[in-house]
Parts: sequence; C-alpha cells; structure tokens
Amino acid sequence: MASLQAHIAVWIIKWRVKRRLKNCRDHRLARQILRPAPYRVPETVRITKTEVNGIPGEWVESQSSAQSVLLYLHGGGYFGCSAETHHPITAWFAVHGFRVFAPNYRLAPEYPFPAAVDDAVAVYHGLLAEGHSPQRLAVAGDSAGGGLALSLMLVLRAACTALPAAAALFSPWTDLAATGESVRSNASRCAIFHGPAIAPTARLYLGNADPRNPLASPLYADLDGLPPLLIHVGADETLRDDSTRLAEKARAAGVSVELKVWPVVPHVWQLAPHKIPEARQSLRETDEFLRKHTAAEDPASVRWVQHACGLRQST
Repeated sequence: MASLQAHIAVWIIKWRVKRRLKNCRDHRLARQILRPAPYRVPETVRITKTEVNGIPGEWVESQSSAQSVLLYLHGGGYFGCSAETHHPITAWFAVHGFRVFAPNYRLAPEYPFPAAVDDAVAVYHGLLAEGHSPQRLAVAGDSAGGGLALSLMLVLRAACTALPAAAALFSPWTDLAATGESVRSNASRCAIFHGPAIAPTARLYLGNADPRNPLASPLYADLDGLPPLLIHVGADETLRDDSTRLAEKARAAGVSVELKVWPVVPHVWQLAPHKIPEARQSLRETDEFLRKHTAAEDPASVRWVQHACGLRQST
C-alpha cells in the first residue's frame, strides 16, 4: 500500500508542475518549472565542483565514502536540470558509501543528440583514466539520465571498453518515439507528464534524428551483454512502459534485470527521500544492489566484453 506522503506528493506535483507544463512551449520556462525545490545537503557531505576529462560536474562524497564510484546521470528531458538539482539522490548515495560523480552534460536544444551521449562517454573514459576500476564502478540515472546510462553502455560495448559492474535506472526514458501504451493509458494519472507532449518534447533533444535511433532510444537497441540492471518505475507514470518493455527485452537478451513497479508514486520520486518513504526504500534497495555488484570479483559484464571482443579480434 502506498504511503500517504506519496499520495500528497502526486497531488502537489500535479498542481505545481503538470498543470504548468501541459501548455508550455518555451523550453527555458519548462526548465524553471522542472527545477525541484532547494535541498539542504547534509553537513557530512562534501561537494567539489570539478571536471572529468573536460566535462564539468561535481564529486559528491562523505567520510563514509569508500572505493566504489557511482557515475550519476541526472534527468530533465535532456534539456533541463543539473547535477545540483539532483543532490537529494547523489548526497544520499554519498552518505551511504559511494563516491559519486555527477556530470553537467550539455543540454538541448542548444546541444542536441548525441552531445549528451558524447559527454557521458567522455566522463566514463576519464574515470577509467583516473584509475577507477570498472569492477568498482556503477552507473545510475533517472528519466532521461536513465536512458543516457543505457546509451553510454551501448557505446562502451561497441568499443570493447570494460562496462560498469551494474546500472540502476529510475523511471528511464528509453523510447523517445513514445509508443508505449502507458503514454496514453496513464496520461491523466501521471503526476508530471501529459502523454501527448512526450514525443514533441523529445524533438528538443533529437533535432532531426530518428527517435528510434538506439543511442537516443535504447529500447530499440540490442541489449546483449549489458551488466545487471535494476529498474524502478511508478505504476501510474506515462513512462511506465519504457521500463517494463526494456526489462522484458533485456531479459530476453540474457541480461539480469531486477524490475520493481511501485504504486502511486510520482516520476522519479527518489528525489524526495526526506519526504516520501518510498523514496528512501527505493534508494536503500538500489544501494544494496549496486554494493553487491561492485563488490564482485569478476562481474559478468567484464567477462562478456572480454569474450565478445576476443571473438571479434580473432575473426
């Protein structure tokens, strides 16, 4: 049963966000609407603004941060939000033992596809160059950032680069063509998005690119060889089927997937761990998942890349 706080959050977000986004045609105004309320970072968390391989961002760490690194890719439709807006998530992981790097990848429409993908790839290579082992490196992201995390891994796999040990995806946007049934069936229930606006909004990022390009919409990709995935999504989200169809396709490709569909909660409810019990529970489950896989001696993703690239080089 969903918490009272989750029900209240849906009502508030529908009033403060969805109502204003529905008829918004200016991406600059939409950026302001999507920006969450200010969040007070815990005093135990240290934030260091820096660059990794030329891409600006910030390290989010605490005294309990260990050797495992989490590359966190923020959501925001590829046109909004930032590392700063997602402090509730990145600070939570820092408090619970991860060194988190959150890049400020380039945003659309000023920098359309594939700029965000290029930046994510550059950061990953930069982390490896700094000496971070892929066995102790995980990737996570929400909404557009969840789709971007998948796109990043597709590029790495194609280049025979060691993949991260695991990936966690919160309500990932995987189908920019907006073909999921939930885009229509959840149009009124979703706390944030008006279903008919999803495909037009995607054009801010896509420009003239095909919305079914696998690096823009990973749902259309060959998912073979990806590392273990954790996917959390809300039952009432317009993007619900971006997650459920992704999980089905990944499992068919032999990928280990943990999918959980949560009742009532709004899109990327993990941004409110200080307010919504389900946010804390989702983050706790994600922490356990990522910790388990980054502690493995021989992650399946590393074995797969070594095998596949060895076969490629021998032919």
